[in-house]
Amino acid sequence: MSITAEQARRRQHHEDPALNRSLVRGVEILRAFRPGADQLGNGEIAERTHLSRATVSRLTQTLVECGLLEHDRARRTYRLAPPVLSFAHAMHAGSPVLSAVAPLMRALAEKLRINVGIATADRDEMVYLDSFRFNRKVALRSVVAGQRVPMELTSLGRAYLAVVSSEERRTLLQHFRDRRPADWARLRDELDAAKVSIDRNKYCSASWQPEVVAIASPLVLPERPIYILNVSVRTTTGIVATEKQLCRPLLTLCAEARAAMLAADA
Repeated sequence: MSITAEQARRRQHHEDPALNRSLVRGVEILRAFRPGADQLGNGEIAERTHLSRATVSRLTQTLVECGLLEHDRARRTYRLAPPVLSFAHAMHAGSPVLSAVAPLMRALAEKLRINVGIATADRDEMVYLDSFRFNRKVALRSVVAGQRVPMELTSLGRAYLAVVSSEERRTLLQHFRDRRPADWARLRDELDAAKVSIDRNKYCSASWQPEVVAIASPLVLPERPIYILNVSVRTTTGIVATEKQLCRPLLTLCAEARAAMLAADA
């Protein structure tokens, strides 16, 4: 049976002799828990992580003893324990990037009454590091720090794909092709168009939620991960009109954020 690009990547990662395999596998188990999958049994964890049930059983017991998982004996499932949340809080509070950029994001969101976010990539998804929501209308959804969104469908992810290395882009595109074969031709064209837009205009746009248009621009600095800034509004005016309205504020924000981060590093 053939394996996907993601499965091959995980297998290679687990077998890297430079890494502690038990620790890597334990992290994979923690990664298996997501919104909507907050309680998992050993079998479900094994399926999500591509680890054997015996390995999963041993590691979940260890994680319970370490206080990172809670065991629901009646349901024979596990859930993330409260200390995991404290790790996220420590990261968010101590991030020099957010300390430099968040005030600029908040100011723009308040000034224009729009949504402003910053995200980075985690494998094939984008993870919000912070988000300020000041939409003109009451939105049907909210975005919070730590929330994940699809890389291939969002302006955040498409901006990221436009600036990563050619090798990483090829690997990710193959993964998306495996995951969405029926929609791949259309999706590939949209991803290519986003790259052209980033190269020409330094931003790209997408509307993957009804009546929500988002515009994103990459923030690339030496010795740092790639960050993506975006602005979004709930609107019926369409992508072109929204781009004209918000592209300049977004690019100004990116320039100010870059200067703030460089100043913080000095």
